[in-house]
Amino acid sequence: MCVWLGLRLERAVEINCSRMEASVILPILKKKLAFLSGGKDRRSGLILTIPLCLEQTSMDELSVTLDYLLSIPSEKCKARGFTVIVDGRKSQWNVVKTVVLMLQNVVPAEVSLVCVVKPDEFWDKKVTHFCFWKEKDRLGFEVILVSANKLTRYIEPCQLTEDFGGTLTYDHMDWLNKRLVFEKFTKESTSLLDELALINNGSDKGTQEKERSVDLNFLPSVDPEMVLQTGHELLSELQQRRFNGSDGGVSWSPMDDELLAQPQVMKLLDSLREQYTRYQEVCRQRSKRTQLEEIQQKVMQVVNWLEGPGSEQLRTQWGIGDSIRASQALQQKHEEIESQHSEWFAVYVELNQQIAALLNAGDEEDLVELKALQQQLSDVCYRQASQLEFRQNLLQAALEFHSVAQDLSQQLDGLLGMLCVDVAPADGASIQQTLKLLEEKLKSVDLGLQGLREKGQSLLDQISNQASWAYGKDVTIENKENVDHIQGVMEDMQLRKQRCEDMVDVRRLKMLQMVQLFKCEEDAAQAVEWLSELLDALLKTHIRLGDDSQETKVLLEKHRKFVDVAQSTYDYGRQLLQATVVLCQSLRCTSRSSGDTLPRLNRVWKQFTLTSEERVQRLETAVAFHSSAEKLLQEHKEMEVKVKEWNSTVEQLEAEALKILLSEDYTEKEHLNLTNQKICLLQEEVCCHMEERKALLQEANDFFNAAGKH
Repeated sequence: MCVWLGLRLERAVEINCSRMEASVILPILKKKLAFLSGGKDRRSGLILTIPLCLEQTSMDELSVTLDYLLSIPSEKCKARGFTVIVDGRKSQWNVVKTVVLMLQNVVPAEVSLVCVVKPDEFWDKKVTHFCFWKEKDRLGFEVILVSANKLTRYIEPCQLTEDFGGTLTYDHMDWLNKRLVFEKFTKESTSLLDELALINNGSDKGTQEKERSVDLNFLPSVDPEMVLQTGHELLSELQQRRFNGSDGGVSWSPMDDELLAQPQVMKLLDSLREQYTRYQEVCRQRSKRTQLEEIQQKVMQVVNWLEGPGSEQLRTQWGIGDSIRASQALQQKHEEIESQHSEWFAVYVELNQQIAALLNAGDEEDLVELKALQQQLSDVCYRQASQLEFRQNLLQAALEFHSVAQDLSQQLDGLLGMLCVDVAPADGASIQQTLKLLEEKLKSVDLGLQGLREKGQSLLDQISNQASWAYGKDVTIENKENVDHIQGVMEDMQLRKQRCEDMVDVRRLKMLQMVQLFKCEEDAAQAVEWLSELLDALLKTHIRLGDDSQETKVLLEKHRKFVDVAQSTYDYGRQLLQATVVLCQSLRCTSRSSGDTLPRLNRVWKQFTLTSEERVQRLETAVAFHSSAEKLLQEHKEMEVKVKEWNSTVEQLEAEALKILLSEDYTEKEHLNLTNQKICLLQEEVCCHMEERKALLQEANDFFNAAGKH
């Protein structure tokens, strides 16, 4: 027995020397070989319960369990002593005795009372063989044998668990889980505090340590935020259980602050918050310094590239090309250069934003350095961007210049090709259309040359305004070549345009003469048509001779005017035909209508002249006829008047004769009747002659009129 106890003592010392953690002995603790229920005896000492079972209990595991449990309470709590309840109701006496003896070696000074709960009437005979009370001085604590129902004599029922008839609730697994959380938090927080203290203290040693970048060696092994969150959750759980008791389910009862370790958790949390706050500031300073160093490094990379390879790329690109294709090739090359610069400009924008953010932070010790870096970076980038923009504008202006030059060259080629083709139009309208097209092309060439001059002058202005900083060196020679090329293109286009203008002047004169020739031919043909129309009108409409002399004289006067119009038309046609001959001689060509127009004109005019003369003769005859007829009619009218007067006289005579005949005193009535009959016969004869004369005059007039209409 002594040897076994010695081994147990060595084992206990070995385990006690090592750091006791629940996670290490978790399988043993889960067996519930012993536990602290939270109950207290009448002296306020903690109650340690050892529930023995029918199975053989491992003393080593029990010793480990006791060592762990006794390491939990504070020294103040330990000083009040423990009351140990050894539940032997399901175990053998020798096991109980071994456990009691083991308590002497494990916790002799901390045990004040050991209550061995015996089975009812089972160990009575064994008491005589071993009395614990006799061994009190040697054991160091009092041992009593008591049944479960009498345990309340020594301990209040509210401090006993339900296994011993008490009301104290205890859940071993819940306690174990909370203990694991507490120990994990304690371990992690303690380790984290050491690491944070090392980092924070190291950052306070000097400026050299301050300037060191935070690498993996200076990062905590665990996340401080996670540890703080775990600690707060644990503290909240402990405080809730302390003030509110159970959560509503089966759980272990609240214990003292020493046992629940609330002060320790709160102290660790306070220390963690303090160290973590310092750590965050250290990290912020180190991050800021690291960021500043990175910014300095990137700024120098940008500046060195822009002033080195970037500027060298621009120095080698000074030409503007001699054609559209060459300018486009230079533009493509420039776009490649811009693409390379864009990557560095993107870095510049990012750096500028970072510097602006640091400047807004307001740390005065870095303001001067940051502003200097920002100014240096901005100056270099703006200067390089200006160079790129100038080069791009120059190439774009050169491309536009060559494009206008090419268009103008094509226009001149088209105009020259048009001038080289001989003009053989079908009529004057086509010549007018060709002349209009020629003028439009010449105007388009003028506008193109004007546009070329404007583009060329603009390009020359850009080149002349180019300073030496544009490529970092004097570029007068290269620019002279560009200037000579631009001026040469403009002079060549001017000469070509002048030659085309001279040819256009000659062609214009020729085409105008041709237009005049066709116009003369058309007008001459029109004159023939007009003269034919006059002849046709003379034959078809100029046939009336008039109803009287006055109307006939009017017709004669109109006919003479009509003849004058025909005469002027004939003269106009002859003049046009003479002009046609002159123009044909000038153009060295033959007119299409000069051969038959003149004979037609003469033939129509001759026919018109004959018809006109015949018309004049007929009208003059009609005038003479109407004059004679009117004279006869006038005489006839006068005769009719005289006949009327004679008839009136006769009627008077007849009336007087009738009176005389009717009177009774007149005797020569036979003579008067005979005279009256002769007068009547004479009157009838005169009337008959007058009617015959009138009928003859009317018949002559009707015949003349009918002849005049035909």
